[in-house]
Amino acid sequence: MDFFVQLLTNPVGFYNQHELLIAQIGINAILAIAIFVTFYSGQLTLANAAFMAIGAYTTVLMSLYLPTPLPVNMLAGALLAGLVSVLVGLPVLRLRGVFLAIATIGFVEALRLGVILNVPITGEGQGLHNPSADPLGGIVPILISLPILAYLVWRLTRSRLGQAWSAIREDELAASSNGINVPLYKMIAFIISAVLAGYAGALETHINFFVDPTEYGITRTIQILTFAVVGGVTNVFGPIVGAVFLTALPEIVRQFAAYRDVVNGIILILVIIFRPQGIVGRGGLAIVKPRWWIRWREHERPAAAH
Repeated sequence: MDFFVQLLTNPVGFYNQHELLIAQIGINAILAIAIFVTFYSGQLTLANAAFMAIGAYTTVLMSLYLPTPLPVNMLAGALLAGLVSVLVGLPVLRLRGVFLAIATIGFVEALRLGVILNVPITGEGQGLHNPSADPLGGIVPILISLPILAYLVWRLTRSRLGQAWSAIREDELAASSNGINVPLYKMIAFIISAVLAGYAGALETHINFFVDPTEYGITRTIQILTFAVVGGVTNVFGPIVGAVFLTALPEIVRQFAAYRDVVNGIILILVIIFRPQGIVGRGGLAIVKPRWWIRWREHERPAAAH
């Protein structure tokens, strides 16, 4: 309760006290946007944790060994994630459903166990120290990037590209029969998702003094998936709401902070059972309507028909 009281009564003090939490909410929201893109195109891909790791490690390694400015390093990390997504997507995107999900999870673990934990330049299992970290200043690019990326992806869903994704999601065979180049449009979605995830990883390094290889495994993958399922994937704002809610929840209910994954799992089960379309689904926010409202609406419909 104190969390909301301070937010409403002293927003400046709330911001100063919870800067890192707000920054992490922004990072997770961008990751939620990334997984939304592939979901919107009908692809159950779970490789965003790996692309996030590529963005993060590329940014830090360039900061350590090259005299390039930080924005260039972050851009390079995002673009490299997009390039790797092409190499991964060519064989993997031929799969569908759970087989695609398993293949992309395999890529996450192959990158973490085969490269990050075994290549000396990545620090192997020890991680990397980030010399360009700025926990306080790093929140600014996150807060600027989030609304811009959300708006751009929302506009994409309203464009011809978004219509093609929607058609593929509804019926891939019918979309192909109507002249839509299904492999191309699926690859475009996969690349955009990877670039967004790589950019989120680059942004996260800017607020952390240390890059931890354990942050980019199965646990992070499931966390990103949970954002989308809890928030809903019918529009771009659903996963964002899921990310904000689940990231802020341990701070709101501090006595359960140590059981974050357990609480998230319970919430995920409840949402799947009682609100399968997510918090933000078709018809807007999921709000429990009182009985008098339902009775009034039922009474109004016959009257409107006359």
